[in-house]
Amino acid sequence: MSIQHSEAHDAFVTDLALKAAHGDRAALTEFIAHTHDDVWRLLAHLADSDRADDLTQETYLRVLGALPRFAARSTARTWILSLARRVWVDSVRHDMARPRKSAGDWDDATSDHAAAETTGSQTWADWVDTRALIDQLEPERREALILTQMLGYTYAEAAGIAGVRVGTIRSRVARARADLVDMSQPRDHRSVSRQVKKRA
Repeated sequence: MSIQHSEAHDAFVTDLALKAAHGDRAALTEFIAHTHDDVWRLLAHLADSDRADDLTQETYLRVLGALPRFAARSTARTWILSLARRVWVDSVRHDMARPRKSAGDWDDATSDHAAAETTGSQTWADWVDTRALIDQLEPERREALILTQMLGYTYAEAAGIAGVRVGTIRSRVARARADLVDMSQPRDHRSVSRQVKKRA
């Protein structure tokens, strides 16, 4: 699902953030309206659609405290998505003691329906399989893949959100793709591939 934003729209949203930072309540309301969907969609992919509402609420609570310091060094959209990312990172740190969902756990949930916002055109079964593989990726590679390949942000935008260089995002995406290919292979073929990589 690709997200397209024009420079004019980004400039408009950034202007709203600057006005909100100076106490304009109407601008704050409009800023939230123009950024809410992007924030929720990002968090739904990084976490899941069930937790996205709570994480989005936490993001906007942080926005209220951080807005007075917003200086438009990046677009407001990049800035707020960076805040949302940090909310997700903090939630992961708090949840480290909880076991991660396995493929079996996803299978147990097949009586439910995934939100259209997170599945796109995939069937539920396809989404379960894809999500189970993606959840096995290293967090940094998973994040880079979701930002660029699933949410459609450019490498530059993803780099701004993650706070790293563009080349780092490119490298993480490439490695994530290689990991997914490796994980999707039959187990016997996977062990052979690993042996070949070790010899290379």
